[in-house]
Amino acid sequence: MRKTFLRTLLLAGSALALSLGGVQAEPKKSFKVAWSIYVGWMPWGYAADSGIVKKWADKYGIAIEVKQFNDYVESINQYTAGAYDAVTITNMDTLSTPSAGGVDSTAVIVGDFSNGNDAVILKGKDKLAAIKGQKVNLVEFSVSHYLLARALESVKMSEKDVKVVNTSDADMAAAYKTSDVTAVVTWNPIVSEVLGDKDAKKVFDSSQIPGEIMDLMVANTQVVKDNPNFAKALAGIWYETMDKMAGADGKAAKEAMAKASGTDLTGFESQLASTKLFAKPADAVAFAESKDVGATMNHVRSFLFDKALLGKDAKSADAVGIELADKKVLGDAKNVKFRFDASFMKLAAQGKL
Repeated sequence: MRKTFLRTLLLAGSALALSLGGVQAEPKKSFKVAWSIYVGWMPWGYAADSGIVKKWADKYGIAIEVKQFNDYVESINQYTAGAYDAVTITNMDTLSTPSAGGVDSTAVIVGDFSNGNDAVILKGKDKLAAIKGQKVNLVEFSVSHYLLARALESVKMSEKDVKVVNTSDADMAAAYKTSDVTAVVTWNPIVSEVLGDKDAKKVFDSSQIPGEIMDLMVANTQVVKDNPNFAKALAGIWYETMDKMAGADGKAAKEAMAKASGTDLTGFESQLASTKLFAKPADAVAFAESKDVGATMNHVRSFLFDKALLGKDAKSADAVGIELADKKVLGDAKNVKFRFDASFMKLAAQGKL
């Protein structure tokens, strides 16, 4: 899935992105979108394979390349460096990586929020409180790290009560099988794999902080301003694919997505069940425009500031401005680098794409 952040690559990537800003300022005809494996993002791969991407690109007289990355980190770094125009990414990772690095980014589509797909899992213990004193394997500075912080808050603990062990998502399932790993925080499909162990117990998950881990399609703000048809095409692609999943061909579509993500239809549908997928654009608009988004981003930016992930010069959580869908700004209004824009989802809801 999504979620991670390589601190050492941020400054280099953002510097390159800023140097490429002038290149992106002119209207263009060809665009590149990066995505990675996660239940809520599998529709992008299916849309590319089934011709939906080409259909909508043709409608607007443009070309769109949709590329799968096996490494979520690399997809973010490539986007941050300006090599891609858009990327599938979480709200937290958008703020911590491209936005904090100076790359103005816009959430064009709010695809879903994790509603159980992210989890804290203990070996042989079924109560969250038992995590105290344990080593916890997770992708450091990711939304797994954020989930752990929120979980610990719920039982009046903090990170000082555990020891975080930075572990790649690619290594997580194998790590859990070793005797010295007793606690992990991760996401699906890894969660499902780990829970296949009879001693694995899920003690907290993202359904307990609904709406806080959002999965987005984020595009470079300047690219969107100069090329609104690109953003319209993205919305058209997403919602046609949502309709396909809900229609007569839904089973075949989901089977294709399941296979591409390394599971079967049953496994994929179990992951969908713990995902609040915004299949209808009106629902996505309502969520994006709700006060919940502002409250969530307050939690997120505070967490990132506490971890020194809002840039080396950040003096407070206000360092990076976040423009909400109603145009209100959290933080520095003179340094807005993350924007929620519901306008393209609205066009989809109104049938005006």
